[in-house]
Amino acid sequence: MELSVSVERWPIAGAFRISRGAKTEAEVVVATLTDGPHRGRGECVPYRRYGESVEGVVAAIERLRPAIEAGLDRIALQSALPAGAARNALDCAFWDLAAKQSGRRVAELAGLPLPRPVLTAYTLSLDAPEAMAAAARAAAKPLLKLKLGGDGEDFARVAAVHAAAPEARLIVDANEAWSPAETPALAARLAGLGVSLIEQPVPAGADEALDAATCPIALCADESCHTVTDLPRLAGHYSHVNVKLDKAGGLTAAIELAKGARELGLGLMVGCMVGTSLAMAPAALLAPLADFTDLDGPLLLARDREPGLRYDGALLHPGVAALWG
Repeated sequence: MELSVSVERWPIAGAFRISRGAKTEAEVVVATLTDGPHRGRGECVPYRRYGESVEGVVAAIERLRPAIEAGLDRIALQSALPAGAARNALDCAFWDLAAKQSGRRVAELAGLPLPRPVLTAYTLSLDAPEAMAAAARAAAKPLLKLKLGGDGEDFARVAAVHAAAPEARLIVDANEAWSPAETPALAARLAGLGVSLIEQPVPAGADEALDAATCPIALCADESCHTVTDLPRLAGHYSHVNVKLDKAGGLTAAIELAKGARELGLGLMVGCMVGTSLAMAPAALLAPLADFTDLDGPLLLARDREPGLRYDGALLHPGVAALWG
């Protein structure tokens, strides 16, 4: 087995802004495993919010080179690295390699439902209310995700988008920017504006202040939910969890997280960082299990891989084997 690691930079169309800042490119790490004629790839997006850096993720993967070349497999990988971006890249590379070696798709190997076209949310970056309204009109998508800022203008932003796209269902994502005190009242005000889901309104660690049973809008944990071990403390405070492969540490752990959430009666969103189709393809295998799909990363880029995933408007189609899996 041979391992190679590369860093790639993909320009974003314009800028991507959330409450914590803005960026103009997606910096990703790609791990490639080669075994004879077969090659498997996995892409991850290191995230500073979780203490990750591109350099740190590359170093973490490189430290496993001797073990991988000596025979470490996907199962052993789960204990060799903690949850996070580095393990995600390697885990997805192992799955892709297994698919190429066996001639079977990863969905079949993993016992997942066969992938089908799914509706994905389209994300509007944090901006002034009138700018987000204009972006909503231009996007013309049936499911919009709004990045919010916790700066006193969030209700105005959602109201402006709802007026510009009244038929669209809305997901609002505060990225931990609201306080526990303001969240219930703001949720009540948003209930009449087409909002179906509020994602991570409060800082991770303040979750106990939330009561999913009394909130008029479904609440989804994102920054608070990484792996299956997080679920017991989140149940009751959230109605949904956002499963992201970069947080969970790969498709293997994400499947465990999704199944664990369902066993506790929690709804699912499958989400992503801003990356290419190589990162979206494994996550898309979880879409048939989810209530909400947010895999629009390639739509936010100025260009994507070839071949990439096919999007027809808001409809995301299953990936081809030449891309992944």
